[in-house]
Amino acid sequence: MAMANPREPRRITRTIPAAQLIGLLLAFVLTAGAGGVIAAGLVIPLASGVNTAVDTGVEVFDEVPAELVPGPLSEQSQIYASDGKTKLATFYAQNRIVVPLDKVSAHMRNAVIAIEDERFYEHGGVDPEGISRAALQNFGGGATQGASTLTQQYVKNVLIEEADRSGDTFGILEAREDSLTRKLREAKLAIALEKEMSKDEILQGYLNIAQFGRSVYGVETAAQHYFNKSSSKLSVVEAATIAGITKAPGQFDPLENPEKAEVRRNLVIGKMWQLGYITTEERDQALATKLSDSLHVQPLDVGCESAKGAAFFCDYVIKEVMSSPEFGKTRDERSSLLYRGGLKIITTLDIKKQRAAEATINDAVPANDPSQLEGAITSVEPGTGKILAMAQNIPYDAGAEPAARHTSLNYSADNAHGGSRGFQAGSNFKPYILAEWLRSGRQLYDPISASAYSTLSSSFQVKPCKQSLANTPWNVGNVEGSTTGMTDVLTGTFQSLNTVYARMSHELNLCDVASTAWDAGFRPTTSSDPAPRLIDVPKETDIDVFAPMVLGTQSTTPVYQAASYATFASGGIYCAPVAILEVRERDGAKMKVPGSDCKQTLEPAVANTVAFAMTKVFGSTGTAWKLGGGLSDGRPAAGKTGTTDNAFQSWFTGYTPNLSTSVWIGEANGNFKHFDFYVKGQFYEALYGGEIAAPTWKTYMDQAVVGLPVKTFPAPDPNLVGQKAAPPKSDKNDDEEGDSNGGGSGDEGGSEGGNSGDTGGGGDGGNAGNGNGNGNGNGNGGNNGND
Repeated sequence: MAMANPREPRRITRTIPAAQLIGLLLAFVLTAGAGGVIAAGLVIPLASGVNTAVDTGVEVFDEVPAELVPGPLSEQSQIYASDGKTKLATFYAQNRIVVPLDKVSAHMRNAVIAIEDERFYEHGGVDPEGISRAALQNFGGGATQGASTLTQQYVKNVLIEEADRSGDTFGILEAREDSLTRKLREAKLAIALEKEMSKDEILQGYLNIAQFGRSVYGVETAAQHYFNKSSSKLSVVEAATIAGITKAPGQFDPLENPEKAEVRRNLVIGKMWQLGYITTEERDQALATKLSDSLHVQPLDVGCESAKGAAFFCDYVIKEVMSSPEFGKTRDERSSLLYRGGLKIITTLDIKKQRAAEATINDAVPANDPSQLEGAITSVEPGTGKILAMAQNIPYDAGAEPAARHTSLNYSADNAHGGSRGFQAGSNFKPYILAEWLRSGRQLYDPISASAYSTLSSSFQVKPCKQSLANTPWNVGNVEGSTTGMTDVLTGTFQSLNTVYARMSHELNLCDVASTAWDAGFRPTTSSDPAPRLIDVPKETDIDVFAPMVLGTQSTTPVYQAASYATFASGGIYCAPVAILEVRERDGAKMKVPGSDCKQTLEPAVANTVAFAMTKVFGSTGTAWKLGGGLSDGRPAAGKTGTTDNAFQSWFTGYTPNLSTSVWIGEANGNFKHFDFYVKGQFYEALYGGEIAAPTWKTYMDQAVVGLPVKTFPAPDPNLVGQKAAPPKSDKNDDEEGDSNGGGSGDEGGSEGGNSGDTGGGGDGGNAGNGNGNGNGNGNGGNNGND
């Protein structure tokens, strides 16, 4: 709201002696009654000889601007799922839904006029008869009466709204002060307003701006809150109840003071009858209705808490709005738009998939399970980047002191979108190595040794992105050290052999590995180079380049992993994850929203061949063999397990051609090793990605793909597959087990040493991750933590 020709400085209060108040009031009444004020519009003519005290009042009157320009009202914004019908949450500075007058029932219009300004359609903004009646009543010692018209009350509310929107605390106080200055200002502006707006426009403005209870603004919000219906359908009883609140919203709120509210309601009903708006029968029937019998209260849900299981996705959307220039140049502008702009935000959330994700993750690792495990599921649509589901097992609580086993951290998202530092990827990083292997002209059936591997970090190729690596030993072994001898890259992939991937990375340039990982969509949330730090807006140069990177030492998030694996699912097209489909302003106009910026970042032959390799993970010797071949309906699927050293975190990220989903199971702070533990009463030797994360993925995906067309992956490029070699003889020289200690990946520190450096090391630098055991350093040891 804005007033033309605002006064500077703003007048807060003007003290006028009692004698002057009486003199001014009488002069005002007399001249108004003679037609002076209304006829002249904005000037109180003074007759010769009028007490000079009145001059002071006229001076105050003349200082008031000659017009008021009502601006748009603060209106609630609402967030919806992708269907545009399922409301997730509401946000507001003032809880208001603006409606036109023809959408308000006649009973409601009549009730407000009857109790607030029965001569509304007869006066010109100021009612001389009302002023005279109130003056006689008040000076005679009777009950105090006001004389403000609906137009004056509308003016008052507009001034309050304008001051509130601009953050003008003193302006709000001035608009509410009980002074003659304020009343004169309202009177002058009301007269001016009546020259610019019709009576119905003023009534519509009043019904939308007035407060009808605590945190309830406007008649439509009040109707929905108290009676669960539109204001167009309000009955006599309901209309009278709401109309009675505005005089003192706290005092006459039917929920807080039902007895006073009912007395006030009956007074309104009586006035409606006196003025002929209702019949005697309608009056008697209305008076006989108990207030409690007429109410059908709906809670005033506000904020992401009302989105329940989708609260973390809702929070993601809000943070996207608050950080995107499409919604304003500054954070304050974006906040004002969200909380006052009356936006309708339609998100990418598929409500059926979301409910399946919520149920699945809560069943897999209940929040109150003695294991204290935490978990998250996120789905992204390949080719669009749309986030279709986002759920976690620990409930949402954004309070300063969250309840036990509640959190505001969104495990699916990064720090900027949910406060999380992410989690080390473990072997979920290996497909990026494979993509670079194929990009460099190598093949899936290239022979390679799976036996324990030891080299110097300094022997890896890292130019031109890095000068050199530290001259420290790096020892790598496989889980339980069980796989030895010669194998091939394809087998090393579906069996997730660390030694194979360490040797592969030694043949590659790690700078190219980082570049390909970036092209595929890997986005880090922490970095150790040059010092431990969080990353809010990832860049390719944020990917740490050192030997253990190939085993997933850097942290990322489920939403990032789902989006990056979607690149393999879509033939090499990477789309940044997006949460917002459409935003409409209060007038229905569409706003520009953040886009997914889909690009062909990997060669289709490379992406399709990686997908082919990842379909083998579900085979009888793959790390996800427990899934029995993949999804229950037999449709093609691909995926990859991931486990960090000492089993701090575990992953399974997998996809079909039309849905990519990442599941993370672990411990958010990275403080606990998961060996020999129980979940829901079932014993597990270790938290491998194939144990809980993979079955959780399958359970969810079996539900999520229902109704989706069955699609096959494009055939792999034969030139990148190659020919499978004859079974090799055992290599006795390499037939030794890997070191059972240490590791190069995992929130426990692994190859990086850090707070859990007892497991060994060999990394270069440090990785700022989650809690203890997620810092990197230099050391020695093997890696057997990634599957």
